Amino acid sequence: MKKNNASLYSLLVLIAIIFGVFYFMMPQGYDETEAPLSEFSTKRALETVKEISKKPHFVGSKNHDVVAQYIQKELKNLGLETSIQEGFTMTEKGTLVYSKNILARIKGTSNTKALLLLSHYDSAPHSSSLGASDDASGVATILESFRAFLHNKTQHKNDIIILFTDAEELGLNGASLFVTQHQWAKEIGLALNFEARGSSGPSYMLMETNQGNAKMVDAFSSGNVQYPVSNSLMYSIYKMLPNDTDLTVFREQGNIQGFNFAFIDSHFNYHTAQDNFQNLDPKTMAHQGTYLVPLLNHFSNTDLTSLNSTDDKVYFNMPFKFISYPFSWILPMVLIGFGLLFLFVFIGIGKHILLMKEIMKGFIPLLGSLIIAGLISFIGWKLVLHFYPQYNDILQKFTYNGHDYIYAFVSLTLAICFLFYQSKAKRNPEMNQIIAPLFLWLLLNVGLALKLPGAGFLIIPVIASTLMLGFYVLTQKSNWFLNCLLAIPTLIIIVPFIQMFPIGLELKILFGSSILTVLAFGLLLPIFGSFSRKGVWATLFLFVSIGFFIKAHFSSDYTNTKAKPNSLVYILDGDNNKASWATYDVNLDEWTKEYLGENPKIGSPLNTNKLYSKYGSQYTFMADASIKKIAKPTIEFLRDTIKENQHIYRIKITSNRNVNRYDIFNNDGVQINNFIANNVKSIDFKSNISSKTKGKLLTYYVVDNQPLVMDFSIPVNQKLDLNLVESSFDLMSSPLFTMTKRKAWMMPTPFVLNDAVIIKQKVKVSLKAVEQISMNAGKPKRIER
Repeated sequence: MKKNNASLYSLLVLIAIIFGVFYFMMPQGYDETEAPLSEFSTKRALETVKEISKKPHFVGSKNHDVVAQYIQKELKNLGLETSIQEGFTMTEKGTLVYSKNILARIKGTSNTKALLLLSHYDSAPHSSSLGASDDASGVATILESFRAFLHNKTQHKNDIIILFTDAEELGLNGASLFVTQHQWAKEIGLALNFEARGSSGPSYMLMETNQGNAKMVDAFSSGNVQYPVSNSLMYSIYKMLPNDTDLTVFREQGNIQGFNFAFIDSHFNYHTAQDNFQNLDPKTMAHQGTYLVPLLNHFSNTDLTSLNSTDDKVYFNMPFKFISYPFSWILPMVLIGFGLLFLFVFIGIGKHILLMKEIMKGFIPLLGSLIIAGLISFIGWKLVLHFYPQYNDILQKFTYNGHDYIYAFVSLTLAICFLFYQSKAKRNPEMNQIIAPLFLWLLLNVGLALKLPGAGFLIIPVIASTLMLGFYVLTQKSNWFLNCLLAIPTLIIIVPFIQMFPIGLELKILFGSSILTVLAFGLLLPIFGSFSRKGVWATLFLFVSIGFFIKAHFSSDYTNTKAKPNSLVYILDGDNNKASWATYDVNLDEWTKEYLGENPKIGSPLNTNKLYSKYGSQYTFMADASIKKIAKPTIEFLRDTIKENQHIYRIKITSNRNVNRYDIFNNDGVQINNFIANNVKSIDFKSNISSKTKGKLLTYYVVDNQPLVMDFSIPVNQKLDLNLVESSFDLMSSPLFTMTKRKAWMMPTPFVLNDAVIIKQKVKVSLKAVEQISMNAGKPKRIER
């Protein structure tokens, strides 16, 4: 009876700790009635978000300028003098944009490095995204925090620069324009960037450093943030994702370090029409404010000239606390873990309370549960995708009911663990069994110490669980309360990753969550292993798992608030005078079938010049379409000469309709030299945002129908072979088309060129242009068409 009571008490304590970890990770309330002017008001910030996110405001759209004017007005209302920096930039991946950055600055009392507050104000193109979370929330956080800062007449030594960048969604172009061309960039000592990759959940701090992070870690810790959520492993994970922020440019081009603050939950709303005011979680907005207000007060008075370091630190958070220590501690801590484990095993065997035979048997349930849970989760998710093919429509790969699947597979994993760890031994078999997971964890930490030291904090739960074993060996007793205290590091440090991994790395990583659940279970064996009737517990968690699978099933369909993404474009082949409807969708619906029919053709013939897509999307289906009288662009060869061994070109492309984008493809791998577009060269920095698709030379996002002028040369022994893809984002509004409006439970697919009218054609000189070039050259000249 006492053992059953201890099991129940232990379970209740563990549940309470886990609940506390997640509950106190971020604010659980906000000022629903307006807060005093001296404080950050989530309500006021949300009003700003609401105003900015009324309509899509991507670069080139009418509302883009409306939002820019609104932001300038809000800065002026704060008494700040604003300025606009504008111009062309071409980023590393061949993205050309005319950007308009919005800036303001207030002087500090000392002539030192300036503090930069950074966010972007453009929304994502192609998908009717309203940009409430990404990134009106960042703009609003800065405006509201700075308003409170000025109201309090806070003294500050450092100049404070506010920068709202443009064209972040296209290729970090606004940030590139500022860093490479604005004189203020050289005066910045630290940047604080506010971003979003979802619409809810805690905001994570992600550090951007070029060298060691030690001084940056100390500086953040000194800011005394109330709800810090970060760890030194997260940045490594962040770099694995196809995402970057403006701060990437600051770090790589300007050697300016900084902190990103971004929330990633409800990832399915990212870059979609559902990124609206209603879906932005006010508690998440409040969390952003809890970062900036104290950090603005702190860094505006801190020496920002000495944040560079050659040393690194491990860091992680616990509720209300940010903890760090040097990398140099990692290996000694691992050695201490090994030393404690071997010492306690030696003593336990000497006292005959640990048996080598039973210790070796402990590897059987550990490896068995790891393999079975991992395989079931890996295969299970593939089966889920088979039975629910509609999930493949969501390119973010995190479904609307994604949390249900996380809880279902984790519960199923716990059921597997309890089944494997059943034992007929009469006296504390869990103490022999825990040695196997402790040894495995120590081996993992050796690898982490050598290859991924940012994860060095994972040794702490291992040492804590080793102490559970040590108490038993020394006293021959197992104290449930002490075990629960020593379980806190596992619950605080490891358990959040079980949920974070699928949210951040897509649901396909659910098998990783299951493996991590087994490893965490192993560290807590002195608690779970002492539970009697483990078969009953296994059955209980199995039913919990089934319950979440049932819940996921009943929320698997699309609704008006959880819409199905779909896509459609009209493509005119200007060379062959043929037209097609095309889609990127795997699962056609009644709207796309209206244009593609019930039996469309495979879309692969249209993927010759594949447009960039974050998730590698390409046309899946196509159907013949009627020819529309769409004005083709004018292509002029302004220069076509040979100098030494180079054929030099200057080509101007002018649209004869309102367009939003040009894509230029270089076929057959022709060597392009000294490429300049609209008088700018490429700004090179390592980015994960986009990657060169085969043959892509340039993507130009058009503003005010400004033409494209390209200067370059190729070797004289090669033949110029360029293709042009001209796109306008007006399929749904063009008078040339009679389009049926999407159903309420549908929305445009994000991350792809969507709802567009496209013209494809060769870049070739006209006969008239040939004659003009020949006349200018003063002698007849043959030019290949």
